[in-house]
Amino acid sequence: MTSRIAFQGEPGAYSHQACHDARPMMEALPCPSFEDAITAVVEGRADQAMLPVENTTYGRVADIHRLLPGSGLHIVDEAFVRVHINLLAVPGAALEDVTEAHSHLVLLPQCASFLRQHGIRGWVSPDNARAARDVAEWGDRSKAALASELAGEIYGLDVLARHIEDHDRNTTRFLIMAPDADTTRRADHMMTSFVFRVRNIPAALYKAMGGFATNGVNMTKLESYMVGGSFTATQFYADIEGHPDDAAVKLAMEELAYFTSELRILGTYPADPARD
Repeated sequence: MTSRIAFQGEPGAYSHQACHDARPMMEALPCPSFEDAITAVVEGRADQAMLPVENTTYGRVADIHRLLPGSGLHIVDEAFVRVHINLLAVPGAALEDVTEAHSHLVLLPQCASFLRQHGIRGWVSPDNARAARDVAEWGDRSKAALASELAGEIYGLDVLARHIEDHDRNTTRFLIMAPDADTTRRADHMMTSFVFRVRNIPAALYKAMGGFATNGVNMTKLESYMVGGSFTATQFYADIEGHPDDAAVKLAMEELAYFTSELRILGTYPADPARD
């Protein structure tokens, strides 16, 4: 039986590209939303889910950190995917024919310089792959899509211009989620992700973080977000380098637990080589 990996978006989306690159032996399953991708795994229709968490240009992907703790899934891998944005049009179209570029709201500003240089107006589409599908269906040489080359292959579009993003290091980090945790040490460079809430005492966050500094554990990410519709209910998401069995990590986590009212490890997984 073929294993499946779920992603949010239509065929040809960048999340599809991430599945293609990181899990080439798995069948990619498109889903309308992040919640649907998670549900596909929970219900057994997919074995894993590919979820974007942050982009070097756009920043944090909305909703993901809120969804992870309650998903019932575990982080088993991370994948850094270089986001190359291309101008796709129907066969026979030339760059000078294009007056409109359709894509997701997030992608349009990332190609602002190119669009301005060529007098192309950006139009918002629900998804970059959807934009590619629409352009193929319209058959209009004046309309193009900003999307991946994979989307161009799927919908039969020509690449009029490659890698037109303003920033040459535009990268999205994805987390690969599965029903069962894999806590084995699969690489020398391991990462651990967790969420926590601090106790209601003065300087609780400062004290909770102290254990990582004194034990020499590198924290690569710390973000806060509201939960439960309250300004006073704050949850923190963190990534650290190391494995929970490492002596330094174990000491730091013990100190963190003392100052928290809730602490949950979301996953321990190998660091993507792009981190180094």
